[in-house]
Amino acid sequence: MRFEYTDTVGPDFILLCGELDLSLNEQVGGEKNRSEYIQMNHLKDIKDVIVAYDNDIPVGCASFKQFDEECAEVKRVFLREDYRGMGISKKLMELIETYAKEKGFQYLIVETGKPMTTAIRLYQSIGFQTIPNYGPYKDMAGSVCMKKQISFASI
Repeated sequence: MRFEYTDTVGPDFILLCGELDLSLNEQVGGEKNRSEYIQMNHLKDIKDVIVAYDNDIPVGCASFKQFDEECAEVKRVFLREDYRGMGISKKLMELIETYAKEKGFQYLIVETGKPMTTAIRLYQSIGFQTIPNYGPYKDMAGSVCMKKQISFASI
């Protein structure tokens, strides 16, 4: 498995995001049932992306974007079904955390949906804590928002 740092114009990231959207539609009963979330998943504000490859086959991705001066928001985390349960998602998240820390962020935040129990378990297993819904998810009852401290402010 190799991991490549890229951006949102990379064709493999775009391909995987399309597969993620199809997977989300399946899990929640169609695009209409997640229509209020689609606007929060545009790629234009994301600059930092990691794609996982099995040889030359893109199998997973994770990214983040700046939320504020201290927080990076994790976005578009996805792993193809055949590659789940192998620790690849945890490795992607570990690399995202290191990357965000290198860019000076102190926290990672993430939003996922209540039906996404596997994602919630992943985030909890690597130290994320549930927080009140933030930003655009504030009034969305189907959202679960989480946060993890990744670095300490220097004095």
